[in-house]
Amino acid sequence: MGRLFALLGLILLSPLLLVLVVAISVDSPGSPFYIQTRVGKNGVPFGLVKFRTMKPLSDKAGKLTIGSRDPRITRVGHFLRKFKIDELPQLINVLKGEMNWVGPRPEVPEYVALYSPGQRKVLTVKPGITDYASIQFFDENDLIAQSSDPHKTYIDQIMPEKIRINLQYIDKKSAVEDLKIVLLTIKKILF
Repeated sequence: MGRLFALLGLILLSPLLLVLVVAISVDSPGSPFYIQTRVGKNGVPFGLVKFRTMKPLSDKAGKLTIGSRDPRITRVGHFLRKFKIDELPQLINVLKGEMNWVGPRPEVPEYVALYSPGQRKVLTVKPGITDYASIQFFDENDLIAQSSDPHKTYIDQIMPEKIRINLQYIDKKSAVEDLKIVLLTIKKILF
């Protein structure tokens, strides 16, 4: 069912997606898409698709985005990130069966390598486009920007809390819970 809705979403949003592809391409040279290796269900890596919001090769300077005004972020990228529009291409990942609409956000391999055995339970379900942790840490980039050591802050404080929230979600996962998360996400983005 999720795949069908992803296909319908891609079809209905195709005019907007096309406009965004052009805007990204005009604003900054390079592909309008950014594909990053993330870890999916059962630890299987996959290519997470997003709209590119940074200048080309920016990930060489680090995977964490430091604040909403990170100088690597393009003008169009700032707008896309503010309203989470850069996540729309992940409908392709849902269509391919690599992700669900709702589930723990997939992490990069280097951070998954730091998971404890108990934390690895988040890898027993498909990752999602949104989850409770994404709602709670909606301003994660700004929180990281306030830290004197962003990498350490993410590993020691933010990542464990996100995993804790996702483990709670897994224990009470249901269609009603997923609908609630989708509605809360839309509310957070709009307001």
